[in-house]
Amino acid sequence: MKHFTKLVRPYIIWAVVIILLPLLLIVLYSVTTGGNDLVNIQFTLDNFRRMTEPVYLAVFAKSFRLGLTAVGICLFAGYILAYFITFFSERTQSLLILLVTIPMWINTLLRTYAWICLLSDNGAVNTLLQMLGFQPVTMMYTDFAVLIGLVSDLLPFMVLPIHTSLCKIDHSLHEAAMDLGANKVQTFWRVTFKLSLPGVLNGIIMTFLLSISTFVIPKLLGGGQYMLIGNLIENQFISVGDWNFGSAISVILAFIILLAITGMKQFDQEEGEEE
Repeated sequence: MKHFTKLVRPYIIWAVVIILLPLLLIVLYSVTTGGNDLVNIQFTLDNFRRMTEPVYLAVFAKSFRLGLTAVGICLFAGYILAYFITFFSERTQSLLILLVTIPMWINTLLRTYAWICLLSDNGAVNTLLQMLGFQPVTMMYTDFAVLIGLVSDLLPFMVLPIHTSLCKIDHSLHEAAMDLGANKVQTFWRVTFKLSLPGVLNGIIMTFLLSISTFVIPKLLGGGQYMLIGNLIENQFISVGDWNFGSAISVILAFIILLAITGMKQFDQEEGEEE
């Protein structure tokens, strides 16, 4: 036991310094005034009260609307893709999963600039439309451009957990359902989808958290005036220099994220008890 404690101690110290201490500082900044001056601080809840202003509530509403839309698209496309991959041999599945994850090897900034080249007024998409005789379409600095960027960036985070859950399903359960009179749709809905719910929930949680907290994609594809929660936090810390209000927004976002995770896990447990 003593030997185990000695081995774990460096990791505990590392976690405290890298994770716990920054979180405590953010919480401290959120309930104080004075910026990064920790000597003359005053405790207050005004930073949280500012969040009730309509302009900030609109930012949260827009962030959640786009985040949920991106999650829905990722879930629909990601489940179909993950389900399709399971029909191949294990070797081919590994290759296809590799192809799904390859975009994650490229920096998000570079991938976003690639979308700018495709979606801009003089980009590849509008050039192709003009060659086909159609009028060019304005796509940049719109919800459409931001959603395209979010979905392309987050889709692997939905595919991987769903594929893992689908691979764990015993195929004899499908045969048993068919023997009991279930058709293909009933077998998929009552067996395949139900047993893949853990992967679905994990994918939803990951894509939702990343979608509402990202700031690079909305900033570049949505334009400088396109403000989501991640951009608001970045703006408060870097441009405005209001660390206290930026920390308060971060704390609220973290609380919402914890509620979402707790709700998803509770739903997963209830589904497991029903089965």
